[in-house]
Amino acid sequence: MIRIFAKEFNGFLHSLIAYLVIGVFLTGMGLLTWVFPETSVLDYGFADLDTLFSMGPYVFIFLIPAITMKSFAEEKKMGTLELLFTKPLTDWDIVAGKFLAAFALVLVAILPTVIYYFSIVKLGNPVGNIDTASVIGSYIGLALLAAIFCAIGILASTLSNSQIVSFILAAFFCFLFYTGFDSLSSFAGENVLLIKQMGILYHYEALSKGLIDSRDVIYSISVTGFFLLTTRIVLGSRLW
Repeated sequence: MIRIFAKEFNGFLHSLIAYLVIGVFLTGMGLLTWVFPETSVLDYGFADLDTLFSMGPYVFIFLIPAITMKSFAEEKKMGTLELLFTKPLTDWDIVAGKFLAAFALVLVAILPTVIYYFSIVKLGNPVGNIDTASVIGSYIGLALLAAIFCAIGILASTLSNSQIVSFILAAFFCFLFYTGFDSLSSFAGENVLLIKQMGILYHYEALSKGLIDSRDVIYSISVTGFFLLTTRIVLGSRLW
């Protein structure tokens, strides 16, 4: 697993993907948080990072599939995936290594946004007037959300040998599982809460309030594990 992780992560760093993802994410979040008047923290006057944490997931819906789309699709198209199976690696080693490499890259993209927090701490009136617990919870929620999206992207990459198709599938599934259950709950009658709790958005918003509930963390880890397990099953079927 470590060898796959190192190979994949170095592959990201030696291509334009890593720098494009980090650059686009930071530029987009920077503009939304500080520049655009509709969302700028400087204009609406509240010392928080709601813009980052409310818009970040929607940016991830497109950026994370761009990271994961070649994980298996390119290997299948180039015929190099069979070579991996000849090495002393289990299917879990391959899946986990590729997942962790994508997840690590997303965390690297998120890390510089901590500067936003310290900037708002200094700009607050009085200085330090910011809900730190909420910010910490939101960062944890964003990281867990990124893990789920990475797992979905890895799965989508096993379903086709086309990177474009993998990207579209991953973006669609990420959007569906993030907002789909919340939208579906409006038709659920008395089961509104139950349907919402099945979706990612409900648990992400709960974490963003600063209360780190083990149920939300367990949900995120379980969903990530489910998609990785499904990827392992698809990979093990050798149906390409």
